[in-house]
Amino acid sequence: MSKTLVAYFSASGITAGVAKTVAKVAGADLFEIKPQTPYTKADLNWMDQKSRSSQEMNDRNARPAIADTVSGMEDYDTVLIGFPIWWYTAPRIIETFLESYDFSEKRIAVFATSGGSGLGDTEKDLQAVCKGAAKWLPGRLLPGRVGEAEAAAWLSEIGIVK
Repeated sequence: MSKTLVAYFSASGITAGVAKTVAKVAGADLFEIKPQTPYTKADLNWMDQKSRSSQEMNDRNARPAIADTVSGMEDYDTVLIGFPIWWYTAPRIIETFLESYDFSEKRIAVFATSGGSGLGDTEKDLQAVCKGAAKWLPGRLLPGRVGEAEAAAWLSEIGIVK
């Protein structure tokens, strides 16, 4: 029997709402990727080049620590990973997550929320970090107020739900 996990990072709560909808439609477990040191409003000020998020995104090697781990990751065969788009790609904490587990023999798909940009090279960037994944499924940019029908359409396209 297939077991699916929706793992997500959400700085403002928008991606959290989308992740909950995706998990509900997929019948999946839910895991929040929380930074060990929570982001403050000042940390998230993308217009300040000295803000924490700006510094992390400008450093390709930055790997913010994650507060918790997924219990029983080996039991999941599909992992859907959600995040907001930061600087045209995934936040560095997603790379931390992908480097923290063995994704061999798993299917992975990403979904993202954005204030204006698309996925761009995000999937390619993340695949380079997660070399153990057996199969990457097509990701999707989802609106912040995604409905169950729209989530179900994407999940059906990638073979998660029928």
